[in-house]
Amino acid sequence: MEAVNMKKKDPKIVVAVDESDESMYALSWCLANLISQTSTSNLVLLYVKPSPPVYSSLDAARYMFSTDVIVALEKYGSDMVNTVMRRAEAICRKSTTKVWVWVEINVERIVGSGDAKDEICNIVGKIKADTLVMGCHDYGFFKRAILGSVSDHCAKHVKCPVVIVKHPKQI
Repeated sequence: MEAVNMKKKDPKIVVAVDESDESMYALSWCLANLISQTSTSNLVLLYVKPSPPVYSSLDAARYMFSTDVIVALEKYGSDMVNTVMRRAEAICRKSTTKVWVWVEINVERIVGSGDAKDEICNIVGKIKADTLVMGCHDYGFFKRAILGSVSDHCAKHVKCPVVIVKHPKQI
């Protein structure tokens, strides 16, 4: 009988991050509860920025904004990505140096653009993530009915397990 290689691959955990305290808490929770203390872990920090507006040549709204305003908006979007990623990476450094000096975590940054719920699902599927971790904004019934819940959508549409982490202030 031929021996089967039962070695499990290093897990790939995606944490969806944004500007919120809830997403940063979910990252901290992930580092404390899901990262293996005995093997290498692959952690993907995923940020999705909104798509820039698209204007047709006949669109009057395009003329309302000068080139300077459009450039400023694009710079703001890039600055937001960098701020969120720096904050997330600082949490990773703080957690790993404080708790597991011997643990190796490979951190990768991915930035998507578009509708967050669809883009998160697409990227998680494309990179074949083992787990998706997300914070919960706990908007309430009416706001969630209007805006929709990104975490609910992802839980229903990705093929890997999804962990939705509630911030302690929501409990």
